[in-house]
Amino acid sequence: MFSPEGIAGVVAKVREPIHIVADTSAGCVGVALGGRPVPGDRQEIIGLLPPLYPEWLGGRSFCAAHRTRFPYVAGEMANGIATTRMVAELARAEMLGFFGAAGLDLACVERAVDELAGQVGGGSNWGVNLIHSPREPQFEERVADLLVRREVPRISASAFMGLTLAVVRCAASGLRADHSGQIERRTQLFAKVSRLEIAERFMSPAPAELLDVLVARGQLTQAEARLAARVPVAEDVTVEADSGGHTDNRPLVALLPAVLALRDQLTHRYGYTRPIRVGAAGGLGAPDGVAAAFALGAAYVVTGSVNQASVEAGLSEDAKSMLAQADLADVTMAPAADMFEMGVRLQVLRRGTLFASRAAQLYEIYRSHPSLERIPAEIRGKVERDILRAPLDEIWSETAGFWQRRDPAELAKAERDPKHRMALLFRWYLGKSSRWAIDGEVSRRADYQIWCGPAMGAFNRWTAGSFLAKPANRSVVQIARNLLEGAAVITRAHQLRTCGVPVPAAAFTFVPRPLA
Repeated sequence: MFSPEGIAGVVAKVREPIHIVADTSAGCVGVALGGRPVPGDRQEIIGLLPPLYPEWLGGRSFCAAHRTRFPYVAGEMANGIATTRMVAELARAEMLGFFGAAGLDLACVERAVDELAGQVGGGSNWGVNLIHSPREPQFEERVADLLVRREVPRISASAFMGLTLAVVRCAASGLRADHSGQIERRTQLFAKVSRLEIAERFMSPAPAELLDVLVARGQLTQAEARLAARVPVAEDVTVEADSGGHTDNRPLVALLPAVLALRDQLTHRYGYTRPIRVGAAGGLGAPDGVAAAFALGAAYVVTGSVNQASVEAGLSEDAKSMLAQADLADVTMAPAADMFEMGVRLQVLRRGTLFASRAAQLYEIYRSHPSLERIPAEIRGKVERDILRAPLDEIWSETAGFWQRRDPAELAKAERDPKHRMALLFRWYLGKSSRWAIDGEVSRRADYQIWCGPAMGAFNRWTAGSFLAKPANRSVVQIARNLLEGAAVITRAHQLRTCGVPVPAAAFTFVPRPLA
Protein backbone atom coordinates (compact mmCIF):
# COMPACT_ATOMS: atom_id res chain seq x y z
CA MET A 1 0.00 0.00 0.00
CA PHE A 2 1.39 3.34 -1.04
CA SER A 3 -1.62 5.64 -0.60
CA PRO A 4 -1.91 7.76 2.58
CA GLU A 5 -5.19 6.05 3.44
CA GLY A 6 -3.74 2.59 2.99
CA ILE A 7 -0.66 3.38 5.08
CA ALA A 8 -2.79 4.85 7.86
CA GLY A 9 -4.96 1.72 7.90
CA VAL A 10 -1.93 -0.55 8.20
CA VAL A 11 -0.43 1.52 11.06
CA ALA A 12 -3.49 0.82 13.22
CA LYS A 13 -2.99 -2.96 12.92
CA VAL A 14 -0.17 -3.04 15.45
CA ARG A 15 -0.50 -6.75 16.25
CA GLU A 16 0.43 -7.86 12.73
CA PRO A 17 3.86 -7.82 11.08
CA ILE A 18 4.45 -5.13 8.50
CA HIS A 19 6.78 -5.32 5.51
CA ILE A 20 8.25 -2.11 4.18
CA VAL A 21 8.25 -2.14 0.40
CA ALA A 22 10.01 0.13 -2.10
CA ASP A 23 8.60 0.73 -5.58
CA THR A 24 11.78 1.14 -7.59
CA SER A 25 10.11 2.52 -10.68
CA ALA A 26 8.01 5.12 -8.87
CA GLY A 27 10.66 5.91 -6.27
CA CYS A 28 8.30 5.61 -3.34
CA VAL A 29 8.04 3.54 -0.16
CA GLY A 30 4.94 1.77 1.13
CA VAL A 31 3.83 -1.07 3.36
CA ALA A 32 2.44 -4.56 3.07
CA LEU A 33 0.46 -6.18 5.86
CA GLY A 34 0.67 -9.75 7.15
CA GLY A 35 2.75 -12.54 5.66
CA ARG A 36 5.78 -12.04 3.47
CA PRO A 37 4.73 -10.40 0.19
CA VAL A 38 6.01 -11.63 -3.14
CA PRO A 39 8.19 -8.90 -4.65
CA GLY A 40 7.55 -8.00 -8.25
CA ASP A 41 9.81 -6.60 -10.90
CA ARG A 42 9.28 -3.11 -9.58
CA GLN A 43 8.98 -3.79 -5.84
CA GLU A 44 11.62 -4.65 -3.28
CA ILE A 45 11.21 -5.60 0.40
CA ILE A 46 13.49 -3.29 2.38
CA GLY A 47 12.38 -3.92 5.93
CA LEU A 48 10.16 -5.77 8.41
CA LEU A 49 8.48 -4.64 11.59
CA PRO A 50 7.36 -7.44 13.93
CA PRO A 51 4.04 -7.29 15.79
CA LEU A 52 3.77 -4.62 18.48
CA TYR A 53 1.65 -5.08 21.59
CA PRO A 54 0.78 -2.46 24.24
CA GLU A 55 2.22 -4.90 26.80
CA TRP A 56 5.66 -4.48 25.21
CA LEU A 57 5.91 -0.69 25.36
CA GLY A 58 7.66 -0.53 28.72
CA GLY A 59 10.19 -2.61 30.60
CA ARG A 60 9.32 -6.30 30.74
CA SER A 61 11.01 -6.56 34.12
CA PHE A 62 8.31 -4.25 35.52
CA CYS A 63 5.51 -6.63 34.59
CA ALA A 64 7.46 -9.62 35.87
CA ALA A 65 8.23 -7.96 39.20
CA HIS A 66 4.69 -6.76 39.83
CA ARG A 67 2.73 -9.60 38.24
CA THR A 68 1.00 -7.40 35.73
CA ARG A 69 0.37 -7.74 32.03
CA PHE A 70 0.71 -4.04 31.27
CA PRO A 71 3.38 -1.50 32.34
CA TYR A 72 0.67 0.82 33.61
CA VAL A 73 -0.02 2.28 37.07
CA ALA A 74 -2.90 4.44 38.28
CA GLY A 75 -1.57 6.73 40.98
CA GLU A 76 -2.83 7.35 44.49
CA MET A 77 -5.19 10.32 44.32
CA ALA A 78 -5.53 11.47 47.92
CA ASN A 79 -8.50 11.39 50.30
CA GLY A 80 -9.63 8.10 48.83
CA ILE A 81 -10.31 9.55 45.36
CA ALA A 82 -8.30 6.56 44.14
CA THR A 83 -10.82 4.16 45.66
CA THR A 84 -10.50 0.50 46.58
CA ARG A 85 -12.89 -0.22 43.72
CA MET A 86 -10.53 1.51 41.30
CA VAL A 87 -7.52 -0.40 42.57
CA ALA A 88 -9.37 -3.74 42.43
CA GLU A 89 -10.58 -3.12 38.87
CA LEU A 90 -7.04 -2.39 37.74
CA ALA A 91 -5.71 -5.49 39.48
CA ARG A 92 -8.29 -7.65 37.71
CA ALA A 93 -7.25 -6.05 34.39
CA GLU A 94 -3.63 -7.03 35.14
CA MET A 95 -2.51 -3.48 35.83
CA LEU A 96 -1.45 -1.80 39.06
CA GLY A 97 -3.24 0.77 41.18
CA PHE A 98 -2.59 2.49 44.51
CA PHE A 99 -5.25 3.42 47.04
CA GLY A 100 -5.25 7.14 47.89
CA ALA A 101 -4.58 6.99 51.64
CA ALA A 102 -3.24 10.54 52.04
CA GLY A 103 -5.50 12.76 54.12
CA LEU A 104 -7.45 9.85 55.64
CA ASP A 105 -7.38 8.72 59.24
CA LEU A 106 -5.82 5.41 60.23
CA ALA A 107 -9.14 3.60 60.56
CA CYS A 108 -10.09 4.48 56.97
CA VAL A 109 -6.74 3.25 55.67
CA GLU A 110 -7.10 -0.03 57.57
CA ARG A 111 -10.59 -0.58 56.16
CA ALA A 112 -9.22 -0.03 52.67
CA VAL A 113 -6.45 -2.57 53.24
CA ASP A 114 -9.08 -5.08 54.45
CA GLU A 115 -11.25 -4.47 51.39
CA LEU A 116 -8.38 -4.83 48.93
CA ALA A 117 -7.04 -7.96 50.57
CA GLY A 118 -10.55 -9.42 50.29
CA GLN A 119 -11.37 -8.22 46.75
CA VAL A 120 -8.06 -8.94 45.04
CA GLY A 121 -7.46 -12.14 46.99
CA GLY A 122 -4.07 -13.70 46.52
CA GLY A 123 -3.01 -11.18 43.90
CA SER A 124 -0.23 -8.78 44.82
CA ASN A 125 -0.67 -6.22 42.04
CA TRP A 126 -2.17 -3.56 44.28
CA GLY A 127 -0.85 -1.07 46.78
CA VAL A 128 -1.46 1.83 49.16
CA ASN A 129 0.03 5.30 49.37
CA LEU A 130 2.35 6.57 52.11
CA ILE A 131 2.57 10.35 51.90
CA HIS A 132 5.29 12.37 53.59
CA SER A 133 3.90 14.23 56.60
CA PRO A 134 6.63 16.58 57.85
CA ARG A 135 4.20 18.30 60.23
CA GLU A 136 2.94 14.97 61.58
CA PRO A 137 5.88 12.54 61.59
CA GLN A 138 4.24 10.35 64.21
CA PHE A 139 1.15 9.94 62.03
CA GLU A 140 3.38 9.04 59.06
CA GLU A 141 4.98 6.36 61.21
CA ARG A 142 1.61 5.01 62.32
CA VAL A 143 0.50 4.62 58.70
CA ALA A 144 3.80 2.93 57.86
CA ASP A 145 3.35 0.61 60.83
CA LEU A 146 -0.09 -0.38 59.57
CA LEU A 147 1.17 -1.08 56.04
CA VAL A 148 4.08 -3.15 57.33
CA ARG A 149 2.00 -5.13 59.82
CA ARG A 150 -0.61 -5.93 57.18
CA GLU A 151 2.11 -6.82 54.66
CA VAL A 152 0.69 -4.56 51.96
CA PRO A 153 2.49 -5.78 48.81
CA ARG A 154 3.10 -2.40 47.16
CA ILE A 155 3.62 1.01 48.79
CA SER A 156 3.91 4.26 46.85
CA ALA A 157 5.87 6.96 48.69
CA SER A 158 4.90 10.44 47.56
CA ALA A 159 5.85 14.05 48.35
CA PHE A 160 8.96 13.00 50.28
CA MET A 161 11.66 15.64 50.59
CA GLY A 162 14.13 13.16 52.07
CA LEU A 163 14.24 9.71 53.61
CA THR A 164 12.41 9.17 56.89
CA LEU A 165 12.32 6.31 59.36
CA ALA A 166 8.83 5.43 58.15
CA VAL A 167 9.67 5.06 54.48
CA VAL A 168 12.92 3.18 55.14
CA ARG A 169 11.06 0.77 57.40
CA CYS A 170 8.53 0.08 54.64
CA ALA A 171 11.33 -0.60 52.17
CA ALA A 172 13.45 -2.84 54.42
CA SER A 173 10.83 -4.84 56.30
CA GLY A 174 10.71 -8.43 55.14
CA LEU A 175 13.94 -8.40 53.14
CA ARG A 176 15.41 -11.87 52.82
CA ALA A 177 18.02 -13.72 50.79
CA ASP A 178 17.05 -16.82 48.82
CA HIS A 179 19.17 -19.98 48.48
CA SER A 180 21.26 -18.35 45.74
CA GLY A 181 21.90 -15.19 47.75
CA GLN A 182 19.49 -13.08 45.71
CA ILE A 183 17.71 -10.52 47.88
CA GLU A 184 13.93 -10.76 47.82
CA ARG A 185 11.49 -8.05 48.87
CA ARG A 186 8.26 -8.71 50.71
CA THR A 187 7.15 -5.17 49.98
CA GLN A 188 7.90 -3.31 46.76
CA LEU A 189 8.37 0.41 47.38
CA PHE A 190 7.62 2.95 44.65
CA ALA A 191 9.05 6.45 45.08
CA LYS A 192 7.72 9.52 43.32
CA VAL A 193 10.48 12.06 42.66
CA SER A 194 10.85 15.33 40.81
CA ARG A 195 14.34 16.33 41.99
CA LEU A 196 17.61 14.59 41.30
CA GLU A 197 18.82 14.81 44.90
CA ILE A 198 15.66 13.03 46.11
CA ALA A 199 15.94 10.46 43.34
CA GLU A 200 19.51 9.72 44.43
CA ARG A 201 18.43 9.04 48.01
CA PHE A 202 15.75 6.58 46.97
CA MET A 203 18.03 4.87 44.44
CA SER A 204 20.81 4.45 47.02
CA PRO A 205 20.90 2.01 49.95
CA ALA A 206 19.25 3.24 53.13
CA PRO A 207 21.58 5.28 55.38
CA ALA A 208 23.15 3.30 58.22
CA GLU A 209 22.00 5.84 60.81
CA LEU A 210 18.33 5.27 59.94
CA LEU A 211 18.71 1.50 59.83
CA ASP A 212 20.43 1.54 63.23
CA VAL A 213 17.53 3.45 64.78
CA LEU A 214 14.98 1.03 63.33
CA VAL A 215 16.95 -1.94 64.65
CA ALA A 216 17.23 -0.33 68.09
CA ARG A 217 13.46 0.20 68.10
CA GLY A 218 12.87 -3.42 67.19
CA GLN A 219 11.23 -2.41 63.91
CA LEU A 220 13.88 -4.15 61.79
CA THR A 221 16.01 -7.19 62.44
CA GLN A 222 19.78 -7.11 62.12
CA ALA A 223 19.48 -9.37 59.08
CA GLU A 224 17.00 -7.00 57.38
CA ALA A 225 19.29 -4.03 58.06
CA ARG A 226 22.30 -5.84 56.58
CA LEU A 227 20.37 -6.67 53.42
CA ALA A 228 18.97 -3.11 53.19
CA ALA A 229 22.54 -1.84 52.95
CA ARG A 230 22.95 -3.78 49.69
CA VAL A 231 19.84 -2.71 47.75
CA PRO A 232 18.25 0.62 46.80
CA VAL A 233 15.50 1.96 49.03
CA ALA A 234 13.17 1.80 46.02
CA GLU A 235 13.52 -0.37 42.93
CA ASP A 236 10.70 1.52 41.22
CA VAL A 237 11.26 5.27 40.93
CA THR A 238 8.57 7.35 39.27
CA VAL A 239 9.70 10.60 37.68
CA GLU A 240 6.84 12.97 38.42
CA ALA A 241 6.75 15.86 35.98
CA ASP A 242 3.98 18.46 35.57
CA SER A 243 1.31 16.63 37.56
CA GLY A 244 -1.73 17.43 39.63
CA GLY A 245 -1.26 17.78 43.39
CA HIS A 246 2.27 18.08 44.79
CA THR A 247 4.50 18.95 41.85
CA ASP A 248 7.57 20.91 40.85
CA ASN A 249 6.09 21.42 37.35
CA ARG A 250 9.20 19.91 35.75
CA PRO A 251 9.20 19.01 32.02
CA LEU A 252 9.28 15.24 31.56
CA VAL A 253 11.57 15.38 28.52
CA ALA A 254 14.30 17.04 30.60
CA LEU A 255 13.81 15.28 33.93
CA LEU A 256 13.35 11.65 32.89
CA PRO A 257 16.63 11.29 30.93
CA ALA A 258 18.53 12.88 33.83
CA VAL A 259 17.08 10.39 36.33
CA LEU A 260 17.80 7.48 33.97
CA ALA A 261 21.43 8.58 33.71
CA LEU A 262 21.64 8.92 37.50
CA ARG A 263 20.15 5.44 37.85
CA ASP A 264 22.91 4.00 35.67
CA GLN A 265 25.61 5.77 37.69
CA LEU A 266 24.26 4.50 41.00
CA THR A 267 23.78 0.96 39.68
CA HIS A 268 27.48 0.92 38.75
CA ARG A 269 28.55 2.55 42.02
CA TYR A 270 26.71 0.12 44.29
CA GLY A 271 26.97 -2.96 42.09
CA TYR A 272 23.25 -3.69 42.02
CA THR A 273 22.38 -7.03 40.46
CA ARG A 274 18.89 -5.86 39.44
CA PRO A 275 18.23 -2.67 37.49
CA ILE A 276 16.13 0.07 39.09
CA ARG A 277 12.97 0.58 37.07
CA VAL A 278 12.25 4.22 36.26
CA GLY A 279 8.71 5.24 35.35
CA ALA A 280 7.07 8.43 34.11
CA ALA A 281 4.18 10.47 35.47
CA GLY A 282 2.73 13.93 34.93
CA GLY A 283 1.00 15.25 31.82
CA LEU A 284 0.07 11.79 30.51
CA GLY A 285 -3.52 12.37 29.44
CA ALA A 286 -3.43 11.23 25.80
CA PRO A 287 -1.74 8.42 23.82
CA ASP A 288 0.92 10.65 22.28
CA GLY A 289 2.14 11.64 25.75
CA VAL A 290 2.23 8.02 26.86
CA ALA A 291 4.09 7.02 23.70
CA ALA A 292 6.59 9.82 24.28
CA ALA A 293 7.23 8.67 27.85
CA PHE A 294 8.00 5.14 26.69
CA ALA A 295 10.17 6.48 23.87
CA LEU A 296 12.21 8.39 26.46
CA GLY A 297 12.93 5.11 28.22
CA ALA A 298 10.23 4.85 30.90
CA ALA A 299 9.76 1.31 32.19
CA TYR A 300 6.16 2.11 33.10
CA VAL A 301 3.74 5.04 33.11
CA VAL A 302 1.64 6.45 35.95
CA THR A 303 -1.59 8.35 35.35
CA GLY A 304 -3.38 10.48 37.91
CA SER A 305 -5.55 13.45 36.94
CA VAL A 306 -7.43 11.59 34.18
CA ASN A 307 -8.53 8.85 36.55
CA GLN A 308 -10.55 11.37 38.55
CA ALA A 309 -12.92 11.39 35.58
CA SER A 310 -13.51 7.63 35.86
CA VAL A 311 -16.69 6.10 37.21
CA GLU A 312 -14.69 4.44 40.00
CA ALA A 313 -13.15 7.67 41.28
CA GLY A 314 -14.21 8.88 44.73
CA LEU A 315 -15.08 12.35 43.48
CA SER A 316 -18.52 13.90 43.18
CA GLU A 317 -20.29 14.02 39.83
CA ASP A 318 -20.38 17.80 40.18
CA ALA A 319 -16.60 17.96 40.42
CA LYS A 320 -16.19 15.47 37.57
CA SER A 321 -18.33 17.69 35.36
CA MET A 322 -15.98 20.59 36.13
CA LEU A 323 -12.99 18.45 35.20
CA ALA A 324 -14.69 17.57 31.91
CA GLN A 325 -14.58 21.26 30.92
CA ALA A 326 -10.89 21.71 31.67
CA ASP A 327 -8.42 22.66 28.98
CA LEU A 328 -4.64 22.57 29.04
CA ALA A 329 -4.20 25.95 30.73
CA ASP A 330 -7.08 25.66 33.19
CA VAL A 331 -4.82 24.72 36.11
CA THR A 332 -2.82 26.73 38.62
CA MET A 333 -0.73 26.41 41.77
CA ALA A 334 -2.11 26.82 45.29
CA PRO A 335 -0.89 26.34 48.88
CA ALA A 336 -0.88 22.73 50.08
CA ALA A 337 -2.84 21.94 53.26
CA ASP A 338 -0.35 19.39 54.59
CA MET A 339 2.68 21.66 54.11
CA PHE A 340 0.99 25.06 54.44
CA GLU A 341 3.51 26.64 56.80
CA MET A 342 6.41 25.60 54.57
CA GLY A 343 4.96 27.39 51.55
CA VAL A 344 4.69 24.18 49.52
CA ARG A 345 2.23 24.41 46.66
CA LEU A 346 0.26 21.93 44.58
CA GLN A 347 -1.47 22.05 41.21
CA VAL A 348 -5.26 22.33 41.10
CA LEU A 349 -8.10 23.08 38.74
CA ARG A 350 -8.52 26.81 38.15
CA ARG A 351 -11.56 26.86 35.88
CA GLY A 352 -14.85 27.20 37.77
CA THR A 353 -13.37 27.54 41.25
CA LEU A 354 -11.83 30.32 43.35
CA PHE A 355 -9.99 27.97 45.66
CA ALA A 356 -6.48 28.80 44.45
CA SER A 357 -6.85 32.56 44.84
CA ARG A 358 -8.59 32.26 48.22
CA ALA A 359 -5.99 29.82 49.56
CA ALA A 360 -3.25 32.18 48.37
CA GLN A 361 -4.93 35.03 50.29
CA LEU A 362 -4.89 32.96 53.47
CA TYR A 363 -1.23 32.12 53.03
CA GLU A 364 -0.34 35.78 52.50
CA ILE A 365 -2.25 36.73 55.66
CA TYR A 366 -0.40 33.98 57.53
CA ARG A 367 2.96 35.29 56.33
CA SER A 368 2.13 38.91 57.15
CA HIS A 369 0.66 38.62 60.64
CA PRO A 370 1.87 37.02 63.90
CA SER A 371 -1.53 35.86 65.12
CA LEU A 372 -5.26 35.82 64.40
CA GLU A 373 -5.75 38.66 66.89
CA ARG A 374 -3.36 40.90 64.94
CA ILE A 375 -5.22 40.58 61.65
CA PRO A 376 -6.84 43.96 60.84
CA ALA A 377 -10.60 44.04 61.27
CA GLU A 378 -11.23 44.78 57.59
CA ILE A 379 -9.20 41.76 56.44
CA ARG A 380 -10.66 39.55 59.17
CA GLY A 381 -14.19 40.47 58.09
CA LYS A 382 -13.43 39.67 54.47
CA VAL A 383 -11.97 36.29 55.40
CA GLU A 384 -14.98 35.40 57.55
CA ARG A 385 -17.48 36.60 54.92
CA ASP A 386 -15.96 35.48 51.62
CA ILE A 387 -13.73 32.52 52.41
CA LEU A 388 -14.64 30.80 55.68
CA ARG A 389 -18.29 31.90 55.71
CA ALA A 390 -18.23 31.78 59.53
CA PRO A 391 -16.59 33.66 62.41
CA LEU A 392 -12.99 32.75 63.17
CA ASP A 393 -13.97 31.64 66.67
CA GLU A 394 -16.48 29.17 65.27
CA ILE A 395 -13.95 27.74 62.80
CA TRP A 396 -11.35 27.46 65.55
CA SER A 397 -13.76 25.51 67.73
CA GLU A 398 -14.26 22.95 64.94
CA THR A 399 -10.53 22.89 64.20
CA ALA A 400 -9.66 22.30 67.85
CA GLY A 401 -12.10 19.41 68.01
CA PHE A 402 -10.45 17.79 65.00
CA TRP A 403 -6.95 18.04 66.44
CA GLN A 404 -8.11 16.89 69.85
CA ARG A 405 -9.12 13.62 68.20
CA ARG A 406 -6.18 13.33 65.79
CA ASP A 407 -3.19 14.71 67.70
CA PRO A 408 -3.66 16.71 70.94
CA ALA A 409 0.00 17.76 70.78
CA GLU A 410 -0.93 20.09 67.93
CA LEU A 411 -3.43 21.86 70.19
CA ALA A 412 -0.87 22.22 72.95
CA LYS A 413 1.52 23.76 70.45
CA ALA A 414 -1.20 26.13 69.22
CA GLU A 415 -1.78 27.35 72.78
CA ARG A 416 1.91 28.22 73.07
CA ASP A 417 2.33 29.59 69.54
CA PRO A 418 -0.34 31.97 68.14
CA LYS A 419 1.22 31.66 64.67
CA HIS A 420 0.69 27.91 64.73
CA ARG A 421 -2.90 28.41 65.83
CA MET A 422 -3.45 30.64 62.80
CA ALA A 423 -1.93 28.01 60.51
CA LEU A 424 -4.19 25.28 61.87
CA LEU A 425 -7.27 27.44 61.41
CA PHE A 426 -6.39 28.35 57.82
CA ARG A 427 -5.60 24.73 57.07
CA TRP A 428 -9.22 24.02 58.00
CA TYR A 429 -10.26 25.73 54.78
CA LEU A 430 -7.66 23.93 52.68
CA GLY A 431 -8.69 20.58 54.11
CA LYS A 432 -12.41 21.18 53.83
CA SER A 433 -12.19 22.40 50.23
CA SER A 434 -11.08 19.01 48.93
CA ARG A 435 -13.80 17.29 50.97
CA TRP A 436 -16.45 19.62 49.48
CA ALA A 437 -15.37 18.52 45.99
CA ILE A 438 -15.47 14.85 46.98
CA ASP A 439 -18.90 15.14 48.60
CA GLY A 440 -20.35 17.47 45.95
CA GLU A 441 -21.20 20.27 48.38
CA VAL A 442 -22.59 22.50 45.61
CA SER A 443 -23.08 25.45 47.96
CA ARG A 444 -19.27 25.53 48.20
CA ARG A 445 -18.56 24.85 44.51
CA ALA A 446 -16.54 28.06 44.26
CA ASP A 447 -14.23 26.62 46.94
CA TYR A 448 -13.71 23.17 45.41
CA GLN A 449 -10.08 22.05 45.60
CA ILE A 450 -9.61 19.58 42.73
CA TRP A 451 -6.07 18.31 42.18
CA CYS A 452 -5.44 18.47 38.48
CA GLY A 453 -2.60 18.86 35.98
CA PRO A 454 -2.57 19.69 32.26
CA ALA A 455 -3.11 15.99 31.50
CA MET A 456 -6.83 16.59 32.11
CA GLY A 457 -7.01 19.11 29.30
CA ALA A 458 -5.13 16.75 26.97
CA PHE A 459 -7.56 13.97 27.90
CA ASN A 460 -10.62 16.13 27.21
CA ARG A 461 -9.27 17.17 23.81
CA TRP A 462 -8.40 13.59 22.88
CA THR A 463 -11.73 12.07 23.94
CA ALA A 464 -13.99 14.83 22.50
CA GLY A 465 -16.62 13.28 20.26
CA SER A 466 -15.60 9.71 21.11
CA PHE A 467 -17.25 7.08 23.30
CA LEU A 468 -15.01 8.18 26.20
CA ALA A 469 -16.62 11.62 26.09
CA LYS A 470 -19.60 10.06 27.88
CA PRO A 471 -19.04 9.90 31.66
CA ALA A 472 -20.66 6.47 31.93
CA ASN A 473 -18.03 4.97 29.62
CA ARG A 474 -15.05 6.33 31.51
CA SER A 475 -14.07 3.28 33.50
CA VAL A 476 -10.52 3.37 34.78
CA VAL A 477 -9.72 0.24 32.74
CA GLN A 478 -11.13 1.64 29.48
CA ILE A 479 -9.11 4.81 30.01
CA ALA A 480 -5.97 2.73 30.56
CA ARG A 481 -6.53 0.35 27.65
CA ASN A 482 -7.19 3.19 25.22
CA LEU A 483 -4.15 5.15 26.35
CA LEU A 484 -1.94 2.09 25.88
CA GLU A 485 -3.51 1.01 22.59
CA GLY A 486 -3.19 4.52 21.23
CA ALA A 487 0.42 4.72 22.40
CA ALA A 488 1.16 1.49 20.51
CA VAL A 489 -0.40 2.88 17.34
CA ILE A 490 1.57 6.12 17.59
CA THR A 491 4.78 4.18 18.32
CA ARG A 492 4.15 2.09 15.17
CA ALA A 493 3.65 5.26 13.12
CA HIS A 494 6.99 6.59 14.37
CA GLN A 495 8.72 3.29 13.56
CA LEU A 496 7.48 3.41 9.97
CA ARG A 497 8.41 7.04 9.54
CA THR A 498 11.99 6.38 10.63
CA CYS A 499 12.13 3.66 7.97
CA GLY A 500 11.31 6.17 5.25
CA VAL A 501 7.58 5.48 4.91
CA PRO A 502 5.60 8.68 4.22
CA VAL A 503 3.26 8.24 7.18
CA PRO A 504 0.28 10.64 6.96
CA ALA A 505 -0.64 12.85 9.89
CA ALA A 506 -3.87 10.89 10.37
CA ALA A 507 -1.84 7.84 11.41
CA PHE A 508 -0.57 9.67 14.48
CA THR A 509 -4.04 9.94 15.97
CA PHE A 510 -6.03 7.31 17.80
CA VAL A 511 -9.76 7.63 18.39
CA PRO A 512 -10.88 5.97 21.65
CA ARG A 513 -13.07 2.90 21.26
CA PRO A 514 -14.39 0.16 23.56
CA LEU A 515 -11.57 -2.31 24.09
CA ALA A 516 -11.91 -5.80 25.53
